[in-house]
Amino acid sequence: MRVREPRDPSAFYAVFDWHGGRTLEQLLEAGQAFSVEEIVQGTLAAARALGRLHRQRVVHRDVKPANLHLGDDGQWRLLDLGVAISGREPPAVRSLHAGTPSYMNPEQWEAGHAGADAASDLYALGVTLYRWLSGRLPYGEIEPFQIARYRRDPIAPSRLRPELPIWLDHVVLKAVARERQQRFETAEEFVLALERGASRPLAAPPATPLVARDPNALWKIAFAISLLFNVLLVVWLLFLPR
Repeated sequence: MRVREPRDPSAFYAVFDWHGGRTLEQLLEAGQAFSVEEIVQGTLAAARALGRLHRQRVVHRDVKPANLHLGDDGQWRLLDLGVAISGREPPAVRSLHAGTPSYMNPEQWEAGHAGADAASDLYALGVTLYRWLSGRLPYGEIEPFQIARYRRDPIAPSRLRPELPIWLDHVVLKAVARERQQRFETAEEFVLALERGASRPLAAPPATPLVARDPNALWKIAFAISLLFNVLLVVWLLFLPR
């Protein structure tokens, strides 16, 4: 803890440490290549930082590559607590949407949701890891004016980068699972999965049933079958010998 004497006692201001370096967003945009070990270590640093925040009941609410910083000293840091909440805010403030849509967990798009929580941070870190590994977002780009859709399970990053280990597929797919109960419950659980790596890999995440992804799927399939049957019937009648 550093204590600094204010030079101007008539103004409110905050003092921050300066760290040279670039954010993960800047590095990805510049085409920076990372090894699997570098990606794992960067994600571990972010997960441990989130664990410390969550133990103090602080929710970051805007975890993304632009807020993950690699310093000139080689250390990864989690930046920007500008929209963080500590649980002491009024319910109206906690329920406000904050953060970047493509990194927000599916629950936040549901009507009447109470707002971001620790699970939201872990999901956002999972999306960050998915993009870091694959160069893509698990559910595509989501704009602020859109209603997010989560109907298709994300593809495994190793299908885009065959050199990636399968155990890392399982970790990231668990982190960005559509259903909350299938994801990591705590930052410590996320850290443990990354630390164990290939020595004690996670099981492959279960595929989401089609009906769960799209409640109207059965009706669509039935309609398609009915349409095909009627087309075949018409063709048969047209060519029926007379």
